[in-house]
Amino acid sequence: MSGSLVAYSESVRATSGDEAGFPFSAVVGQERLQLALILCAVHPGIGGVLVRGEKGTAKSTVVRALAQLLPPVVDESGARPARLVELPVGATEDRVVGSLDLERVLRDGEQAFKPGLLAAAHHGVLYVDEVNLLHDHLVDVLLDAAAMGRVHIERDGVSHSHPARFVLVGTMNPEEGELRPQLLDRFGLTVDVVASREVDVRMAVVRRRLDYEADPNGFAAAYTGADREIAERILTARDRLPEVALDNVELRRIAALCAAFDVDGMRADLVVARTATAHAAWRGSEVVTEDDVRIAAELALPHRRRRDPFDEPGISEDQLDEAMRQASDEAARADADGGADDLGKGEAVSQDDAGPRHQAEESGAHPENGANTTGPEQDSTGARPEGDPDGEGPQSPDDGPDSPGGGQDSPRDSANPPRRDSKNSDSKNPGSDQDSNPQGDKPGRERGVSVPTRSSVKAPRWEVPGVGEGAPGRRSRARTRQGRVVRATTETGTGLHLLGTLFAAVPHQYSRGRTTGPIEFLAEDLRGAYREGREGNLVVFVVDASGSMAARDRLSAVTGAIVALLRDAYQRRDKVAVITVRGQDAELVLPPTSSVDIAVRRLADLRTGGKTPLARGLLKAREVIGRERVRDPHRRPLVVLLTDGRATGGADPVPRARAAARLLARDSVTAMVVDCERGMIRLGLARDLALEMRAGYLQLGELTGDVVAGVVRGARAA
Repeated sequence: MSGSLVAYSESVRATSGDEAGFPFSAVVGQERLQLALILCAVHPGIGGVLVRGEKGTAKSTVVRALAQLLPPVVDESGARPARLVELPVGATEDRVVGSLDLERVLRDGEQAFKPGLLAAAHHGVLYVDEVNLLHDHLVDVLLDAAAMGRVHIERDGVSHSHPARFVLVGTMNPEEGELRPQLLDRFGLTVDVVASREVDVRMAVVRRRLDYEADPNGFAAAYTGADREIAERILTARDRLPEVALDNVELRRIAALCAAFDVDGMRADLVVARTATAHAAWRGSEVVTEDDVRIAAELALPHRRRRDPFDEPGISEDQLDEAMRQASDEAARADADGGADDLGKGEAVSQDDAGPRHQAEESGAHPENGANTTGPEQDSTGARPEGDPDGEGPQSPDDGPDSPGGGQDSPRDSANPPRRDSKNSDSKNPGSDQDSNPQGDKPGRERGVSVPTRSSVKAPRWEVPGVGEGAPGRRSRARTRQGRVVRATTETGTGLHLLGTLFAAVPHQYSRGRTTGPIEFLAEDLRGAYREGREGNLVVFVVDASGSMAARDRLSAVTGAIVALLRDAYQRRDKVAVITVRGQDAELVLPPTSSVDIAVRRLADLRTGGKTPLARGLLKAREVIGRERVRDPHRRPLVVLLTDGRATGGADPVPRARAAARLLARDSVTAMVVDCERGMIRLGLARDLALEMRAGYLQLGELTGDVVAGVVRGARAA
């Protein structure tokens, strides 16, 4: 075992003259990230690491350095270093899982499989930078392969299976948008990284980086011994792993800990158990202890608290201490009652077992209702269920992470560990905390908005008409690289359409002199695949925050509607911008961003009161759309206006608002007006605005029940 990859890499560099990578042991201030990566290297079954953090925190540096510590791979060609395979954001499914080898098909007339990136990453590291920007179905494919250790391909007339055991590492910047909770859950461990605020640490980081840039090979040589020690410890821990015992006392502690945090399904229990076992092996022990369980919980549980898109991930030290205390009490009671002997005290638990089923039964849970740990209803090739031609899941009004079509695990209604008291929760009234305001309901008075984290309000399903070419998402039809194949085209930028190419060549075989043998193809026969999928749009919310909207019941309803619409935008992978209209002007409180949860936090600071300069709000929306078209010309806009239509700011406010609405209609901007007017007497001003904008129209009350899909398309057609 002494022949580690570090020593092997040294000999390779010595003969090839390659520049040394930054050493793993030279990284400063990222000890938790380094530990998480090491544990996944010891036990790849943990499921990989998701690294969340701000830019410039050495995320990529640490991951690339890890590959140098993995043992060399021995195959039919001899020994080779473990590979670091980087998956680009724009990768196609064919490139990831592999596909038919078209060159051999066309040249030799034989069927052959061409492996993809997952095969190249076998026994190495698969690194996905900006994993939150990767198309969801590709993330599903990666996580399925990481969990099963194999890739099964059934496509293009090819049936193939190959091993794919690798350390999966994804990095992301939360400011650019979040992964949906179901995908977060399927990463084994998550680490949040931030730059240290300690001056000495920052100095050490800069000094080491400058020294490395001045002499990469000399700098790496100074840390060779430390890296070799880590590499050999990983090898030793791998060998020790099967001998590590996870007795039922610690297994009960794990089950009680996961139950205390009310995590969904059983995947969390399995990951904590595997991580605790790997940590025990890493520190040289053959028995899992309470400290191993605590460290595993710190790495495996924080991101599993996030059930709602707008929940903040993370666990505080106090919450973890309390949960560990409860878990210790549970383990002690079971030990005193002899409950630890139910499965055989001291018996090691298989890492591939379905987990502590008996604990779930004792606590009243039903295992058959738990999460499916094998992933969503989709195999590793990206195959889709029947009746889903777009590959985007069911297209119901509430399709997304909170629906059965949005992921494999159905989230619950609360995420407040370590214990939840359902008697004190008020799920029936999402705006109930508005009612506790002791200052009354004076219209025009400024006050903040309390944002409900859950709501019974459902957003309608609308989309931008036509076929766009924007970023992958789940709202509007678009020509994409990953969508379903609709037809053949003379453009070949989205992959070869084999049948189209064949049909184009066959009629010309006689004129080309072919009588026997393989079909003859010429360049003009090539046909590309025209693919259609779904895109994300730019959704600009224009929110009337004037005094006429400030009554308690109306504000509560509007707030719930905005949160429902933002949740819908999150599920559809839209960019969002928020404009508020109040007083004398319109304010862009949130520039276009993919981080929809930031919009909810900004909504909490929303102030109300004053007049309604509605025209300024619509003109501001037009301005935002114009600027964004320069930055992202393919992302089509959708304006959502929430107002009662009572424009009162400036001279001739109502005619000016209608004129601004006509400008948006002239620009062919798809729009939706949500009429917030209430009371016995209604002026219908919001409906008039919708007609001027050629927009869809809904009353606020319609968002609380079933709504008709396609209102925007109907309005545009009219």
